[in-house]
Amino acid sequence: MHKHISSLHNPAIKRLLQLQEKSRTRKKEGLFIIEGRREISLALKGGYSIKEIYFNPVLLSAEEVQKLPVSERTEIVEISSEVYEKIAYRGSTEGVIAVAEAKDLSLKNVQLKNDQPLILIAEAPEKPGNIGALLRTADAAAVDAVFIANPRTDMFNPNIIRSSVGCVFTNQIAIGSTTEIIAFLKERKIGIFGAALQASVPYDTIDFTQASAIVVGTEATGLSEEWLENTTQNIIIPMQGEIDSMNVSVAAGILIFEANRQRRR
Repeated sequence: MHKHISSLHNPAIKRLLQLQEKSRTRKKEGLFIIEGRREISLALKGGYSIKEIYFNPVLLSAEEVQKLPVSERTEIVEISSEVYEKIAYRGSTEGVIAVAEAKDLSLKNVQLKNDQPLILIAEAPEKPGNIGALLRTADAAAVDAVFIANPRTDMFNPNIIRSSVGCVFTNQIAIGSTTEIIAFLKERKIGIFGAALQASVPYDTIDFTQASAIVVGTEATGLSEEWLENTTQNIIIPMQGEIDSMNVSVAAGILIFEANRQRRR
């Protein structure tokens, strides 16, 4: 039998809100929130452990909840519509929210399956929407890994999970400092191709069939000096319009799919 919560003042509900709103709480408890059936399914497929499931029977039946491939140890809690509306993060409601165990996203856990990996790196991305879009691009291109250098937010922020449509669980992700990531790449002789204006060549003149890391910076400031000093070659997307600015996730998509095109030959 599962529990039932109908009070907004229940400590479990207060804890859910803390996990949603506070990065500090997520880090301290090693837990985070996932909302939506597809996202929960992708997390399970990605090897994440689901500790608790909260569902609103008005939106999702108990039978549907039972179909989620969670372990027998997962606690299932029925919640009232009032409680669900309080903790649901997005408007398009699916009636189910999970508490999952965070993974250690350090570089030491990265497993590259081949000698010519394709890695997407984003330095200091700030906007969860951009990070989500980058993760969707990486998933679509089936890159070997996504590294976030000097992150400004934790990867289990609900906005990232939501904007990535669960691709935070489908990609191999690691976070680290710029220094750590450069050392990782050099140790494995992976070419570093930085999207930058300085001393750059058009992106489609590069041989991306070799082990390659494509690095993008923020739209405001671009890549830091440390990256620019360590790139194998800087690359540029020639622009033909009036402005020379392109959304970082769009630029990453163009570069990653050019690498993919070359690898399919």
